[in-house]
Amino acid sequence: QVQLVESGGGLVQAGGSLKLSCADSGRTSKNYAMAWLRQAPGKEREFVAGISWSGSTTFYANFVRGRFTISRDDAENTVFLQMNSLSPEDTAVYYCAAGDALDYGVGYAYWGQGTQVTVSS
Repeated sequence: QVQLVESGGGLVQAGGSLKLSCADSGRTSKNYAMAWLRQAPGKEREFVAGISWSGSTTFYANFVRGRFTISRDDAENTVFLQMNSLSPEDTAVYYCAAGDALDYGVGYAYWGQGTQVTVSS
């Protein structure tokens, strides 16, 4: 069973970088597409980036393309989100998710608890 735990969130100044990690303690996530989504206060959860089960295909929301990079290390059952050029608008709780296929929405079967990212101006 997929069991996702995010880490790496924190407080960073605008223009800075953070790298989020999502570890699957169930060690089955290599069979699933993986994604990062986020939810800012008062807003709906939104898709940020996704990667296919093979790692050969990645998708990004327009607002992060060129700044964020998603990657996966199946040997370590971990998915990463490298975030550069952060702005206060990126402040949100970031969630890791897994599913049978990439979805630009929130249609994933498995979710982590989330990690807070706060970008100060």
